[in-house]
Amino acid sequence: MSWLIQPRLINGPFDDPGLYLDYRFGRRAILFDLGDLGALSPRELLRVSHVFVSHAHIDHFIGFDRLLRFCLHRPGPLHLVGPPGFIDHVEHKLRGYTWNLIDESSVDFQLHVGEFDGLRLDRFVVFSAQHVFERWEGRPPELPPGIVYADSDLRIESIALDHGIPSLAFGLRETRRVNVRRGVLEARGLPKGPWLTEAKNLLRAGIVDAEIAIPGNGRVALSKLKDDLFLTGPGQSIAYVTDTAPTSENAEKILTIAADVDQLFIEAVFPERDRALAEAALHLTAWEAGRLARKARAKRLVVFHHSARYITTPDALRAEAMLAFESAETA
Repeated sequence: MSWLIQPRLINGPFDDPGLYLDYRFGRRAILFDLGDLGALSPRELLRVSHVFVSHAHIDHFIGFDRLLRFCLHRPGPLHLVGPPGFIDHVEHKLRGYTWNLIDESSVDFQLHVGEFDGLRLDRFVVFSAQHVFERWEGRPPELPPGIVYADSDLRIESIALDHGIPSLAFGLRETRRVNVRRGVLEARGLPKGPWLTEAKNLLRAGIVDAEIAIPGNGRVALSKLKDDLFLTGPGQSIAYVTDTAPTSENAEKILTIAADVDQLFIEAVFPERDRALAEAALHLTAWEAGRLARKARAKRLVVFHHSARYITTPDALRAEAMLAFESAETA
């Protein structure tokens, strides 16, 4: 089965962090972190609907300006979530520009910005281009604890890690995947259309005793279609972890959000031999990253956010992380 979302790091492992998650079958994308976005094309940036920012250090937030520039004249909102204080950071960014050429006749571009306090979204505001980006207090969406976004296809979880300040890690978990067997659809002479979406949503919800109205075929029991026409399987899962101190408390949280994920993207800033530097800088070592990935039972490990002091040995940190990931001694 093909993945609904295709994740890729925006930059190299020694450059600014950021993960671009592209919807394979839709005009939409998600960003984890806003470091340097120069590697993304305007078309890719215009696809972005939601952004989840770990914290507002410059290497995780400097790309906000580039994203804003390309999205400024598009209709529809751009949703952002960050840690406590994030709303103020966004507002200060907006206040750094002169907006005399926008008013109530402008395209209704909006920024919907929420703050995650480690348990839930507790603050939410709207900045509207038609109101010259004045700040409007709103009500956060009602979501279960630990969830910062949810729709019919997926949910995004978050935890607050200690980096001297709160630094958010994120986990994307897709609902049960349901794909249509195109060959069977054509062989049965069934039409494409909205009824397929309705059927897939019912199957994702575990409802099989319903009837579906199929154009030209009347109402058909879903139970008679589900085995032959649809291919189902567990949903995709991704975790993104960066800028976190190598402490036991952080490790426990990382193991929770990364449990059994298909892909874990995690920082590996220092080698284990320089653990003292890692502890002082509140970052993970490559060995710790690999060890956590193995303990979390991640299927695939991708490391990034390497310290530039090791740029002359560019593969060493990845090799150390993979050794720990593949070693039974780390379990």
